[in-house]
Amino acid sequence: MTQNLILALLGGAVLRISAFSTTYLNYVKPGFRPFLIGAGVVLVLLGLAGLLQSLRPEKEAAGRGGDGHADGHDGGHGHAGGHSGGHGHAHGAGPRIAWLMCLPVFAIFLIAPPALGSFAAARDDTPPPRSQALSAFTPLAGDGPVDMKIGEFIGRAWDDEKKSLTGRPVRLTGFVVPSKKKGQWYVTRMQLACCAADAFPLKVAVKGVAAPPADTWVEVTGTWIPRTLDELPAGVVHPELAATDLVEIDAPAEPYEG
Repeated sequence: MTQNLILALLGGAVLRISAFSTTYLNYVKPGFRPFLIGAGVVLVLLGLAGLLQSLRPEKEAAGRGGDGHADGHDGGHGHAGGHSGGHGHAHGAGPRIAWLMCLPVFAIFLIAPPALGSFAAARDDTPPPRSQALSAFTPLAGDGPVDMKIGEFIGRAWDDEKKSLTGRPVRLTGFVVPSKKKGQWYVTRMQLACCAADAFPLKVAVKGVAAPPADTWVEVTGTWIPRTLDELPAGVVHPELAATDLVEIDAPAEPYEG
């Protein structure tokens, strides 16, 4: 019964974060939602079916309880009672330990882990994959600030032969990651290949405005600072933005960048 109840609770937890909220976006990409809902439904049905099957033998045993009591007057009643007490003691610890398996389920219901933030981004400085073709960059239309994904900004900064970012104000959305270098900080967005386990950070170094507290979500507007070095220094080098405006915002429902 304990195993089946935990199975049903686990299915309910999966449904809670996928079917009835957007919490699942903290862990996987949006396209996984139908699979999570399906898995949650299956777990709940399996758990309920198992609970019904486990209750059926108890009802049948209760129905035969009268006959068993009548046959127990042959002198062996005391021995049977002693054996029953020992049997219950021997198996009582099993279900109590099994209930510890509910702790992850309760954690999902009560303290669901948040999306990856500045701590994960600061620890991982792996350069983002550069699979976008040079010809994939379209001209930037309009005169005002262009809302742009951080991944696109990085791609244009490093791979756009036409230098379409030159002099164009852009608006980037992400969370704040402190920098070890003075006078700058990073506007950052994590990108997923599949789930949070394989996430990697997309960072743009921001200069010209003071850094808000770490993990604060912001919209930062500014212009790209072209690199003038003939050779890039060793290690990961992030493109730079000369900021002109900064607005603190609430964290978006979908925290990762597609």
